[in-house]
Amino acid sequence: MRLLLQHVAFALFFAFAATETDKPVLVTYDSSISDTLKVDTLKLDTIKVDTIGVDSIDLAADSLPVLGDTIALNVQDSLMNVDTTPVIEYVSVIGVGDMMLGTNYPSPSYLPIQGGKFMLSDMEQILKNADVTVGNLEGTLLDGEGEVKRCRNPELCYAFRSPESYGLHFAKAGFDLLSLANNHSGDFGLEGRDRTKATLDELGILYAGLAKTDETVIFEKDGIKYGFCAFSPNKGTCDIRDLPRAKQLVEQLAEESDIVIVSFHGGAEGKDNQRVTRKTETYYGENRGNVHAFSHAVIDAGADVVFGHGPHVTRAAELYKDRFIIYSLGNFCTYGRFNLRDVAGYAPVVRLKLKTDGTFVEGDVIPIYQRKSHGPKIDPQQRAVIRLMELTKADFPETDLRIDVEGKLGRKSESEEE
Repeated sequence: MRLLLQHVAFALFFAFAATETDKPVLVTYDSSISDTLKVDTLKLDTIKVDTIGVDSIDLAADSLPVLGDTIALNVQDSLMNVDTTPVIEYVSVIGVGDMMLGTNYPSPSYLPIQGGKFMLSDMEQILKNADVTVGNLEGTLLDGEGEVKRCRNPELCYAFRSPESYGLHFAKAGFDLLSLANNHSGDFGLEGRDRTKATLDELGILYAGLAKTDETVIFEKDGIKYGFCAFSPNKGTCDIRDLPRAKQLVEQLAEESDIVIVSFHGGAEGKDNQRVTRKTETYYGENRGNVHAFSHAVIDAGADVVFGHGPHVTRAAELYKDRFIIYSLGNFCTYGRFNLRDVAGYAPVVRLKLKTDGTFVEGDVIPIYQRKSHGPKIDPQQRAVIRLMELTKADFPETDLRIDVEGKLGRKSESEEE
């Protein structure tokens, strides 16, 4: 039968009789142009075709062609169903911290100029340069009024309501996944949550972290299945303090996914709480979870990456069972009502290279900084890299993770481990 594959390019390897040469010759063949092959080489003994991800498949001609002949190639029936999709060995995942692009509550004065369309513009090319990009949406997307939450101490309580149009900025910047597990996703009641979800649905951005309704999500990209879940110590979210339930959710995801990404919003806040204590942390009387125990528990259950946030400052990173954990990605894009002084004003963006089973390979830290007048920009002072190095060395001296001054992530050599 004639070659039936259409619009597929092959590389044909010809092995020659030991006349003038015994070296294979590579000839490119494209079936979208022709289903015959001009023989302009030496006499052939055998013909083989190599396709991506497939072993060599024997081809036979009607008779052995000679120089100048044009032949119709015959192929085995099995070739008709060959999947020529490239085999993916590695994937890239980007994680960023807290995001709230502006709020019109309690006043529109807390909204950025021009509808916030430039808040993420300096980072768009970086954020799009990954297979999956993840962040924490701290607040609601709501055009209506909603029912603002009640606070025990109004001086310590903030409510964030961004216009629904701001959701487009996340989509334009390349976000695939957003965590809704934090202390601000319920700022404007059920209406706020519902409109936030509806807005993200319209934009094709996936989300997780809401107890009983949207705890997890699974999606496929380029043949790789990703599972995502998110946790916090706050009402209506998947509880970071309930380790048995957290492990159960992760185990379910691991059964159905190639790579499981976990996000958490936990730990005490501020410059006095940059260290990972490996204990339960409290802040203004609230149990904010034991983020170290949580992170190790979910990896034990099958998670491959853990992205932390909540303290609004950078925290240490480590490798555990060849899986990457960062305990706080700090403030990524937090406009208007957030404290951006000192260590709260700069943060790491983490880009990871993983095997398709989730094993850490390498990565890099992209340092950013914010000001009251603008969103995140690349920090030429590399402050987040330097701080991450310091904290990781102090909190996890035993980790195999290596961070260099350029922000490259890798594994320690034997001499470094000593």
